[in-house]
Parts: sequence; C-alpha cells; structure tokens
Amino acid sequence: MSLSVSRRLAAVTAFAVAGLFATATPAALAAPTAVTAAPTPPDIPLANVKAHLSQFSTIAANNGGNRAHGRPGYKASIDYVKAKLDAAGFTTTLQTFTSSGATGYNLIADWPGGDPNSVLMAGAHLDSVSSGAGINDNGSGSAAVLETALAVSRAGLQPTKHLRFGWWGAEELGLIGSKHYVNNLPAAERAKFSGYLNFDMIGSPNPGYFVYDDDPAIEQTFKNYYAGLGVPTEIETEGDGRSDHASFKNVGIPVGGLFTGASRTKSAAQAQKWGGTSGQAFDRCYHSSCDSLSNINDTALDRNADAVAYAIWNLGAATPVPPGPSFENTADVNIPDSPAAAVNSPITVSGVAGNAPATTKVDVNIVHTYRGDLVVDLVAPDGTVYNLHNRSGGSADNLVQSYTVNASSEVANGVWQLRAKDGAAQDVGYINSWKISF
Repeated sequence: MSLSVSRRLAAVTAFAVAGLFATATPAALAAPTAVTAAPTPPDIPLANVKAHLSQFSTIAANNGGNRAHGRPGYKASIDYVKAKLDAAGFTTTLQTFTSSGATGYNLIADWPGGDPNSVLMAGAHLDSVSSGAGINDNGSGSAAVLETALAVSRAGLQPTKHLRFGWWGAEELGLIGSKHYVNNLPAAERAKFSGYLNFDMIGSPNPGYFVYDDDPAIEQTFKNYYAGLGVPTEIETEGDGRSDHASFKNVGIPVGGLFTGASRTKSAAQAQKWGGTSGQAFDRCYHSSCDSLSNINDTALDRNADAVAYAIWNLGAATPVPPGPSFENTADVNIPDSPAAAVNSPITVSGVAGNAPATTKVDVNIVHTYRGDLVVDLVAPDGTVYNLHNRSGGSADNLVQSYTVNASSEVANGVWQLRAKDGAAQDVGYINSWKISF
C-alpha cells in the first residue's frame, strides 16, 4: 500500500430543518432492477494462495531481498504471474511505463467471453517496498487475485460480464502503474467498466475485516459474504485513497475492495470481535524487512481469498432473474434527531405464496443530512430484524440503496417494516420511500 495519497476528511453537512422539509417532496423509487442468481463460487484453496506467496518470497530472496519497482525481483514476479495466466487460457498484456528513471510493468489478463460492454475487473499491486519481500503488502492481494483467476479457468466460467484482472507496478511510489493504465484508457473504454475490485493487504497478521464503502452494490456484496460467515466488518478508512482503487475512482469507475489493516493499532473492541491483540498494529511489519512468509494470518488470507471469488462470481457471472411482486410505501416518515426512538414505515404484503425468497430485495430512499449516523433495519412480520445499514458512509448525505436479504425463513405475507434510527445528534431527515420485492 502506498503512503502518498490523502485520506478522506469527515465533515457534517449542516442545513436547517425548515429548508430540508420545505424542498423535499415524496418520491417513489424507480422500478427495482432484477435480482440476480450466480453459479456457486468456489472455495479458493489456501494452500494454492500460499504457494504463490512462497514463489514471491523466493523471487525476492534471489533478487536483493525485495520485489520493488525497477528492481529485478519485480520483473521476475510479473513473469511468474504471466506464465500462470498464459497457461490457463487468459489473454495477457504487458503494459510498460517509466517512473523514477526505471521501466515499470502492469500485467492485464482478460478471460474470454462475457459482455465486452460490461467489464468487471479485479486487481492488486505486485510491487513491494525496497526494504523487504512485501508478502502481506502486497503479495497477499496479488496471490489471491491470481488464484481466483486460475479458479475461473478451472471452472470454465462463462461470465455474463467480461472479466479482467490486473497486477499493478509502482503502487508504492504513488499508484503510478494503475494511474498509467486508467489514464491511457479512452473514455469509451472507461465507460464499459461495471466495477473495479481492489485487494491490497488481505492477510495482515493481527487482522481486521475492512470493506471499502465506495460503490454500494460492491460493498454490499462483500458484506453479504462476511455476514454468511458470521464475521462482522467495518468500513475501511486507513487505506482510503492510498491504493490503486483511487486511480479508477478518480475517473468515475465504481470501486470496492477488502483490507485487513496496516500500521494503525487494533482497538480493544476490535480485538474482542475479531480476536488478535489490542494495542498492537494490524501489521507490525508494514513496509519493513519482516514482511515475510511469517507475516501472514492464514485465517484472514483464506477468508479474503474466498471473498475475492465470491465477488467475481456474484458480480461477474450472475444471470438476470425477473423480479417477483413488489410493494412500496411512499409516505414520508420523519426520523427524529438522536436520542429519540427509532421510527417505522410499514408495508402490508398479501397474495404472495409461501416464504420470502433468499433474494428478497429492499430498496431504501432516505433523505438525511448525515447517513453515517443512520441505523436502518428490515423488520419481518414475526419481529425478526435484518440489519441493512449500520452507521456507515461517513459524512455523505442521504441513503439511496438496494439491499438483498435472505428472508427465506419468513412467511412473505404480513406487515413488514423499515425501521430507522438516528444514532447521534445534530442530524435531520426522513424516510422518503421504500420498496420490498419478492
């Protein structure tokens, strides 16, 4: 991960209650997009991912102890990854650039098939700093993306979107390789991207489980994966803007990704929910010579490698499924400022046979001055609570988002409620409308 790009600044948007409610009018949400069904994602073998890390370690040891830009270890790493992909049936392209007087390399790998006008890309930077082998930063992301690409080949996957994978050079010098890639894409090619997924440091030895909060659909995909494991996540802030997703985001491409932490200290609360050691950095060997094969948490690496595949299969290989019946409430419900109680907006569902599907879709439209303080739940007719949004999104206003909920244990007919609560003072808003689709 690069040190050179600024972090997000948090700021509360303030405006008068009277002005908000004078200008806001009820509006129904647009018709829901089709829910999706995807082939079952594979389990990515941890042993395979670690075998790639062993190769990166050996390459560094044979080339001055690192895999940094302009050094022979980096080119050897690129050659290793390229050979694996060429043998697996990918079309690979080696893109060159110049930085700090040395030639740099990006490796791009395209899987045949899929809609050429809808490109889903996953990537990781392959360079290390000059002080070490860079096994967590970022052999971990590079190895997981490589093994997921090889899993695509093994499965003979026929994606609906065109799948592309990338390994970036000179990230540690300021995202140089990925900037070069996106800056040399014609505008028409940039417009074809449905998303870019970034994986930088996903095996930290004292790990946290952080999800980028950029594109809502990508973010929700990763949250769904971790919810299925029963592992809580937090919004990623330490590396915000400091890795290659920023290059894509800055030209308007939707981005998302995963991260397990760098030099920041794990809190007691984080250690309680994730394990590990509080008061210690997520990665004590960040940008150091000790970022070696011993600097990896196998559980975190295994989970995140599987998450890479989960996202590729669900976002890139899903097939459209016509939406079932939907029900909507467009009546405004004021959300009082904290510490007031939560409010509910009900929808009565009738005429739907059996239980709700595992892909129950909830479209939420909340007008609010600080969505980072909102807690939003779907409450089933029997009182079961499904959390949709839990104080994420930072200083941005409004919450307009679609969620997929596994409500298959719930009888569809009955009164469903959207429950919203403001978690901190000095914010105003209201539920504008919401829709549930079966």
